[in-house]
Amino acid sequence: SYSPHLGKRMATTWGAAFFMLVASCVCSTVFHRDQQTWFEGVFLSSMCPINVSASTLYGIMFDAGSTGTRIHVYTFVQKIPGQLPILEGEIFDSVKPGLSAFVDQPKQGAETVQGLLEVAKDSIPQSHWKRTPVVLKATAGLRLLPEQKAQALLFEVREIFKKSPFLVPNDSSPFDSSSLGRLAILNSLFAFSDLQKTLEQTPRGYLTSFEMFNSTYKLYTHSYLGFGLKAARLATLGALETEGIDGHTFRSACLPRWLEAEWIFGGVKYQYGGNKEGKMGFEPCYAEVLRVVQGKLHQPEEVQRSSFYAFSYYYDRAVDTGMIDYETGGVLKVEDFKRKAREVCDNLENFTSGSPFLCMDLSYITALLKDGFGFADSTVLQLSKKVNNIETGWALGATFHLLQSLGISH
Repeated sequence: SYSPHLGKRMATTWGAAFFMLVASCVCSTVFHRDQQTWFEGVFLSSMCPINVSASTLYGIMFDAGSTGTRIHVYTFVQKIPGQLPILEGEIFDSVKPGLSAFVDQPKQGAETVQGLLEVAKDSIPQSHWKRTPVVLKATAGLRLLPEQKAQALLFEVREIFKKSPFLVPNDSSPFDSSSLGRLAILNSLFAFSDLQKTLEQTPRGYLTSFEMFNSTYKLYTHSYLGFGLKAARLATLGALETEGIDGHTFRSACLPRWLEAEWIFGGVKYQYGGNKEGKMGFEPCYAEVLRVVQGKLHQPEEVQRSSFYAFSYYYDRAVDTGMIDYETGGVLKVEDFKRKAREVCDNLENFTSGSPFLCMDLSYITALLKDGFGFADSTVLQLSKKVNNIETGWALGATFHLLQSLGISH
């Protein structure tokens, strides 16, 4: 589930767009694709380096998602003071279920974080513990919980962090992963070619600027809460804000007619199934998902003239349906998602997928891209999972920016 944001480094030329679609909120980032990015060729290992010096920096980022909690332990080496540190490695681990599954058991949920902190302690030399920041960001699940219950979980996690030997920043919000985190994948940020027009048409709150490495960056960024894949399923079913209704089954034309099932999300149990009678298939399903996205996302005109990268559930659903290879990814057009959605949805009676939501998910992706963001059928999508063997996502950028903001890298 994901969100849009676009960036520009001042006084540059314009190039093709780089759009990062990340599941759990709805996010997009536009980058220049012609110049070599600072991280190309430097992801030497998936392990933290053995040779450690004062110029070696570490950062710990927790991603509290709806399906699980993930830890990223990044290693940077600053070879020349005043220049960008180089990412040298990453250690990754995860646990399931996510923190939101412990909505009424916050202490038990925090214990899952404690276990992952041991991974960090084993990965980082003790001499660096006190200067290694640890932060948790919530991308889904937690963000949809009632505020009081979400805060109870976060309080217990923060208590675990305080007892750890790592540096705990005082002013780190757990709910801002959609913005500067996209700084991850680049050394220069770019916006749409007609920046002034974009600025004039952009809603209040969608723009931010910041100083980094003696440069000023402007980002067009927004996290659309409730447009992640799982929240979108609930919205399509008409169940997003109901907190479940005992004895009621939410039905959809996107589901096999014979399906009767239950799903626990955010600590709430939902009964759902296909239409016993009435319509089923792509056209009625698309009408359902269209109501979720239509008129609810900002559509800068420049997206019509750009090509994009797509990650996360866009990637996963393309793999599930054989449109791309799991290891290497591939190139698709928006119309390919629509074609596959029609193929799957119009054959629900012969449904064999491991996920009963496949038709709904593909239809939602199509509607989100076309009617939400305003992409054309012919818009090209480069689907990728890793860049030089490092998982793409906001966590790397958020960690990189955190080190800079704390003055740990200079």
